[in-house]
Amino acid sequence: MKKLFILSAIALVGASLTGCDDFLDDNRYPLSQQTVNPEFWSNPENVQAQINYFYEDFLGYGNAGGSGAFYFTWTTDDQCGRTAFADWKNLSVPSSSSNWSGPYTEIRRANLVIEGVNSGSITGAQANNFIGIARLYRAMQYFDLVKKYGDVPMVSQVLDPADTEILYGPRTSRNDVMDFVLEDLNFAIDNISTVANKTTFSVDLARAIKAEICLYEGAYARYHQKDATRASKYFNEVVSAAEPIASKYTICDDYTSLYKSLRTAGGGYNGLSSNSEVIFMKAYEEGVFMHSTMDYSCASDGIAGITRDAFDSFLFLDGKIAANTSLDPTDAGVLAADGKSISIQNLLDVRDQRLAMTTYPNLLYQGMTWAGPNTANMWSKTGYGVAKYDNWTFSNADATSANRGWTCAPLYWGARLYLAILEAKAELGTITDADLTKYMKPLWDRAGFTVAPTLALLNSTNDPANDVNVSSLIWEIRRCRRCELMMDDDIRYWDLVRWHMLDHMDTTKYPKIIQGANVSMDPNASPKIGDYLDCSYGQSRIFNERQYLYPVPSGEIQLNPDVLKQNPGWE
Repeated sequence: MKKLFILSAIALVGASLTGCDDFLDDNRYPLSQQTVNPEFWSNPENVQAQINYFYEDFLGYGNAGGSGAFYFTWTTDDQCGRTAFADWKNLSVPSSSSNWSGPYTEIRRANLVIEGVNSGSITGAQANNFIGIARLYRAMQYFDLVKKYGDVPMVSQVLDPADTEILYGPRTSRNDVMDFVLEDLNFAIDNISTVANKTTFSVDLARAIKAEICLYEGAYARYHQKDATRASKYFNEVVSAAEPIASKYTICDDYTSLYKSLRTAGGGYNGLSSNSEVIFMKAYEEGVFMHSTMDYSCASDGIAGITRDAFDSFLFLDGKIAANTSLDPTDAGVLAADGKSISIQNLLDVRDQRLAMTTYPNLLYQGMTWAGPNTANMWSKTGYGVAKYDNWTFSNADATSANRGWTCAPLYWGARLYLAILEAKAELGTITDADLTKYMKPLWDRAGFTVAPTLALLNSTNDPANDVNVSSLIWEIRRCRRCELMMDDDIRYWDLVRWHMLDHMDTTKYPKIIQGANVSMDPNASPKIGDYLDCSYGQSRIFNERQYLYPVPSGEIQLNPDVLKQNPGWE
């Protein structure tokens, strides 16, 4: 089912730029049935109204009281559940699922635009821009289906109910679908207009989306399919998509400004719309369209903090891991003389400063709650708070109430481009020290590292946690990606999938992912596993290979049982 929005936040800023007469009055003509009238599609405003509906698929920080794509990513090794254990995304076969039906609804919407524009009188660059946006959107939907289900039925035209052969056709090979996706992406890049607005579709956005999709496909080909030729093809596509625009989106000095800024200057930050790093954003506005991400991450009834494993993934400021750093490697904080608080400032001072911007300087758990800038008696299941999305200039009432946040969400930004280029070049074996200086050093600089990344340094790290037979270089680039994008847009989960590392979410094999902070200095802390908070809720998450693909809804299979088969392990 289509995700519902009260109002597209992106359109809030872009309405006057998109050609709609009155977007905010719902002048969007969301098409529920096929529109074949060439006169309709000959009007650019009507076409733009359909394009505007595509923006609603970008979730960002969420809509009103619902959850968003940032922070609410508990099914990973980076977070533990807020008030319950976070098990696998899929535990049984559903009868129906929006994960399957939703993208097909949007693919039909995109196909309507493509066929509609081709049937009307709009021509030239304007027509190709509209079709390019629709094909970009269609590519995104097919990519979403493939990464969840693998082989899927592919539809490249608007279907009539009589087209049963296509409507109930067989699943197309995932590789063929992804090659079709690549064709759509390339058409989009060749035809979408260049615009400076960060809330509308642009050729730069198309390049950023292509880089992310091809990065996934390259890794999947290498680590799942063992297809070196296909992997190289897609990793090269990453570089060709991202490098031409990377220099336009320079890494900003203030990491937190990406996540805490308002649309325009205010709240202690420059506006996100003027941030040098942002390619595409979702805008919110006080009293008009707001979200609840801050409320959930400041909650006094428990928040989903980062895990011990996530905490330990951050390097020390000398660019080294705990085993060989020259800095203090302890993970124990300092109990106050009155026994009422535990500071971890000593730990944050010597580590990657993105950690200090991600969590709070005090532990907060039941029995040791903490009144932070935006809340009272806040506690985390892991003991680590989540400061990354909290704008501390907001009032306590706004920060801790549902649908009262209007910080804006980055959707695609420079760091994602830079990390994609680094990983692709490392996988291709073409990465140089110059590449590290250009694409990794800016991230390390704003993280406060006292050394520069070099091939020699990264190749010599040799982290004992690297148990997947990749080079130390690739492992360290993956670490940088994990730390830079922690809790963002469910990126970590899908990284683990494409790297064939989903077993790292098995709590019996990797117990640090259900452990929180070191609370050895507090004899009353409970429950504990040794010196660390126990975040398991008494449960475990055991890996099964079937988790690499979602189960096809049983209702879909019943429509065509002779052709549509269930994914392995879910039969």
